[in-house]
Formats: sequence, structure tokens, C-alpha cells
Amino acid sequence: MDFHRHGENTLDLRSRVVSEARRWIGTPYIHQASALDAGADCLGLIRGVWRACIGPEPCQPPAYTKDWSEASGEEVLMAAADLLLRRYEGAMLSGHVLLFRMRDGSVAKHLGIVSQTGPEVRFIHAYSGHGVLESTLSDPWKKRIAHVYEFPEGAI
Repeated sequence: MDFHRHGENTLDLRSRVVSEARRWIGTPYIHQASALDAGADCLGLIRGVWRACIGPEPCQPPAYTKDWSEASGEEVLMAAADLLLRRYEGAMLSGHVLLFRMRDGSVAKHLGIVSQTGPEVRFIHAYSGHGVLESTLSDPWKKRIAHVYEFPEGAI
């Protein structure tokens, strides 16, 4: 389904991103997968939402391990996010993409989409052992945020 619209405003895009991400809830966790209802990891969820809301993916990610680039210390996922998404410096809004560090000093290697703001901020992510789910953005999760991004409007 092609949702690309010329001249749409950012609120429309963010709303569609959240709606699409919610469709993925319940998809099993499968490393490197990106197929609604069949399997996805955190990057696969972002890729699937991109395809539904933006259009064809601008590139295919290379094969990656579950630990990403921890051994080398390279910020591979962050570099890709910086290239394909837009860093956002204001208050988190629904539809924004969150990039997490799972431990202090480690590379950023987890992604999620803000699904609700307000008193209880929530996000949708694919989590190993759980699949795609919606979680509360608790203080431990907030402390892990490396950067906040937004999807670009229109195809790249």
C-alpha cells in the first residue's frame, strides 16, 4: 500500500508511522527479519514502517550480528540513522524513532518508535524473546536513549 503523499505535514506522517508500527505488534522476534506477522528485529520494524509510510527502502542493510559492532566500538547503527533519518532535538513526539544504548559506554544498537506521549510515554519495539510489543518508556529506558530521530517526509 503506497501512503506517500506530496506536501503532507509532519503530523500526518507521524500519525501514520504510529498506526503502522502498531500493526506490527505481535510479530515474532527474528534477527535480521523485516516481515509483518512473520518476524522482525528492531531494525526490521523500522524498515517495515519505512516501506509502508515512506516508500521503497533507500538501501538494504548488510548482514549484522546481534551485538552489532560492540567488538569494534563503531557506531554503525547510529551512522545509518544519521544518514537516513533526521536527528530531532526537541521534545519527543509520537512517531519519532528512538536509538538506544543498552549499556553505558556501549554502541547504540536498539531502536523503537514513540507511540504515545503525555504522562505515560510509550514506544513500540522488537525485543529479543518478546517480539514486537508496546512498552512504557520507563526511566531505565529513557536513560538509554542515545538520540531521537524523525522519518523524512517523502521518499529520499
